[in-house]
Amino acid sequence: MYVKRLRDGSHFDHGADESWYLGSTAKVPIAVAVLQQVDAGRLQLDTAVVLRETDKVDGSGPLVWNEVGQSYSIATLLTRMLGESDNTAANMLVRVVGVEALNRSAAEAFGARRIGPLTDFTAVRRAVYARLHPDAGRLSHRQLVEVAAAPMPQRAEAVRRALALPAGALRTDIDTAYADYYAEGHNSATLAGYGAMLERLVRGELLSPASTDRLFKAMKFGTRGSYRLEAGLPKSLPLIHKTGTQHRRACHVGVVQPQDGGRDATVLAVCAADLDEQRAAGRLFEAVGRAIAGTALAERQVRNTR
Repeated sequence: MYVKRLRDGSHFDHGADESWYLGSTAKVPIAVAVLQQVDAGRLQLDTAVVLRETDKVDGSGPLVWNEVGQSYSIATLLTRMLGESDNTAANMLVRVVGVEALNRSAAEAFGARRIGPLTDFTAVRRAVYARLHPDAGRLSHRQLVEVAAAPMPQRAEAVRRALALPAGALRTDIDTAYADYYAEGHNSATLAGYGAMLERLVRGELLSPASTDRLFKAMKFGTRGSYRLEAGLPKSLPLIHKTGTQHRRACHVGVVQPQDGGRDATVLAVCAADLDEQRAAGRLFEAVGRAIAGTALAERQVRNTR
């Protein structure tokens, strides 16, 4: 956990210097890298990006089911990636911005040695399945999507069937495959590093004012829900945020009151491991949100109700 009040610099952290797999919270640095290129004039928000078969990947969002050859503006892909957490939209934007440019941007925003190499979401699947069997590299993109239809306990068996391997051919189980991948450090960062990136974002140090506003809107500024941290945080305070979920991993990052250059902002970055990433994570993060509301945000709630 990493919590910092920008008004006075006070902060609390626990395990914030450890490396945590980001899941879909990696989509925020992807968006930052894209918008930096928009600000630099190298990309335009209305530029059309054509969907390729190699972009398609399982997970959140409907683009994986759309026809190859359809085109989407960069602005639309940003909204899909952050608002719907669409993994295929994320893959398309990583392709457009380039992996090298993405990682340069992220390293500068997070700070040295605070973030590991970022990839697209297909690379995550391939790296995990390669730990089950080296032939997993020949799975087609369609097969990757089909494999993901299997519940996680049956995912390794789905890989074996897709590769037409004999029984007993897999080298390990799916839990170990994911654990080994997480330990490698790809698509991972420290929470202190993530918090530093969010702080720089709201202070206007990463993007132009127009791009900052666009990113805030895509991160649901002005729209509140009741998922994870949101359920425990005061509804009266505005929030930008992004969740991330993967096998036995869950994250929720964001900034309470990000407006006005972060003058009264509180940065939040929370991750959990080795738990049911859905129900158990939801209950845990709600409790953490309530704890933050009763401590770091307590004074702000009083001022907001006067």
